[in-house]
Amino acid sequence: MLVDELREKLKSVEPDIQAITSCVTQANLEQKVKELDAQVNGENFWQHPQRDAISKEYRKFKQILEDYQALVTQYRDFGELVDLFHDNETELEAIKSDIYQVCRKVEKFKVEFLMNQEHDHCNCYVTINSGAGGTESQDWAHMLLRMYLRFCEREDFKVDVLDYQAGEEAGIKSATLYVRKKNAYGFLKAEVGIHRLVRISPFDANKRRHTSFAGLSVTPELEDEKIVINEAELRIDTYRAGGAGGQHVNKTDSAVRITHLPTNIVVQCQNERSQMQNRQVAMKMLMAKLIQKQEDEKRARSAAVEKKKIEWGSQIRSYVLHPYKMVKDHRTDLESGQPENVLDGDLMPFIEKYLIMLSQEQASN
Repeated sequence: MLVDELREKLKSVEPDIQAITSCVTQANLEQKVKELDAQVNGENFWQHPQRDAISKEYRKFKQILEDYQALVTQYRDFGELVDLFHDNETELEAIKSDIYQVCRKVEKFKVEFLMNQEHDHCNCYVTINSGAGGTESQDWAHMLLRMYLRFCEREDFKVDVLDYQAGEEAGIKSATLYVRKKNAYGFLKAEVGIHRLVRISPFDANKRRHTSFAGLSVTPELEDEKIVINEAELRIDTYRAGGAGGQHVNKTDSAVRITHLPTNIVVQCQNERSQMQNRQVAMKMLMAKLIQKQEDEKRARSAAVEKKKIEWGSQIRSYVLHPYKMVKDHRTDLESGQPENVLDGDLMPFIEKYLIMLSQEQASN
């Protein structure tokens, strides 16, 4: 019946409404808008040295609050209308498209509300590194690579594999992805950290349980920002590309590895057909990593996973396939009893939960 369909549709976005409401409440948005309103409309505000920045902030927060209030009102009104016309198919059919439109607005608003940091809208570079453990960790790193490729496919992100370092027996030592779409960095920054796998090893003849680690780092692509890189501080190595590719793969030393000696940051690219193209892409990656490092140092922290030990005790998420099945995020405590789905790219519940937590933490600071 149509009434059941519409109730189910409204119910499907109820968690989104709750998440948005929680963020708005935690951010004390109403009070913030009132305070800014009083400031902007104050008698001598035109003399304030930061009046432009304050006015911009006021307009931004006021718009968010007004959009939120209108959306919640619409959502509740349609819920009441569905109950009112529960036995009137004609009336329900008349409001069906509006209900679907409001539900789409809720989903879009939630994403835009959570994507409120400076670089969230950017494309990004995702690097996966295997941890200690040889073949086990390299196989786990390859599983993570597949997971993120599947996630990007689900979310319609465009992906290029810029670098792929195969493991000696199985899996990968490392891989770098270039992910393109609005808010790519905003979503994938939630995945930065150490990922832990517990399973019966397919490489152990005695079928023992093994724990493996792999690390993930994410760097935003900052098109408009530049820093000066001294060529004398670079070590540039070329090597023969490996992995899947066209006819040029394994025939010429077209792949490029650049090491920035003062920081020991290493970037690699083998995706393009020529050494020159690979060098240009690698330099772009290096620029992005150096800019991010500068910003991290300003905030007195480092977000670079490569500089953390990829081992026990530092993981952000655990994926357990034996003796029971569970994925648990150690930052938000969110759990899933279906690791197969998560490893097939069903990551959005974990990402959204983390972004909501991050938004609440920022609001309370």
